[in-house]
Amino acid sequence: MADRTPRAVRGATLNAVSMRFNLPQAEDDGDWLDSRATIDGAPAPARTTVTVERARTIITRNQSPDVPFDRSINPYRGCEHGCIYCFARPSHAFHDLSPGLDFETQLFAKPDAAALLRAELGKRDYRCAPIAMGTNTDPYQPIEREWRVTRAVIEVLAACDHPLVITTKSDRVTRDLDLLAPMAAKGLVAVAISVTSLDPRVAMTVEPRAPAAARRLAAVRQLSDAGIPTYVNMAPIIPAITDDEVEAVVAASAAAGALGVSYIPVRLPWEVAPLFRAWLDEHYPDRAAKVMAIIQSLRGGKDNDPRFGERMRGQGPWAELLRTRFRIARARAGFSDERRLLNLRCDLFRAPAGAQGELF
Repeated sequence: MADRTPRAVRGATLNAVSMRFNLPQAEDDGDWLDSRATIDGAPAPARTTVTVERARTIITRNQSPDVPFDRSINPYRGCEHGCIYCFARPSHAFHDLSPGLDFETQLFAKPDAAALLRAELGKRDYRCAPIAMGTNTDPYQPIEREWRVTRAVIEVLAACDHPLVITTKSDRVTRDLDLLAPMAAKGLVAVAISVTSLDPRVAMTVEPRAPAAARRLAAVRQLSDAGIPTYVNMAPIIPAITDDEVEAVVAASAAAGALGVSYIPVRLPWEVAPLFRAWLDEHYPDRAAKVMAIIQSLRGGKDNDPRFGERMRGQGPWAELLRTRFRIARARAGFSDERRLLNLRCDLFRAPAGAQGELF
């Protein structure tokens, strides 16, 4: 039986360098690999490294009609959670790194994020609108424990009374209750926590380094009890692997005090598709063909459909059945269809103390 030690604690089973940007591709020498196995034994588990990134700006703008925000902040590049479905994986190709294991193990942190944010919020032409965090990589992934970049950003936003939306799959968000609760009292913050599966056996392969669902739901309860509007995203739903849990996740979300629950069918853009296929072959070979057949039925016969208006919901009978199941499950759990997630106040915003804008 093949040695699976490195794969037991990471998500991707591959680490091929993307050729999309004409990056170099290296090939391992088979004789050398044989010798290493003989001399050194099994390869060591992959270790996480963090590189400091000196960004020039920190607020990223977008004009996508599929997302309810036009700006976001990403304190980190790459994500140690190792979620196999992560649509942010292809971004590592811009750094000559693999969207596979490199994305999970070679991370970038932006320690200047708070200072950059203060400068951008202090510009005379800045117009306040909710800032989203967690739209690309998780702001509360494990390295936040030491780097605390996310907390520093929230401290700036809190001091300026600037609205914020956080998406995470980590209960580490409760560490910042001292900042988030006062913001919530002013109508300045909402949190969405992702819950993909309640089954630990599924979760440990889909999201190998993310907190267990029970911890995330406990965080929903703690945030809600603190007066913070909190939602659950069942994102993504993987056909024939997690879709049987729809009703259970919706019910558990309601029991935890969530204000609402949403979902997104799995998306496989660019290099995510081959990584996902390899992951299926490794962990779910008995149903790999079925999973991909359903995904392609959702995506117009392809692995992915990037069109605005379609990519977040899918198409066809399976997509319609999923919408129907969610509608019924939400009604049974007592959720309304009203989405209050981004009804946050912008009128309280004031530029950072000492900012250039205050001189005019």
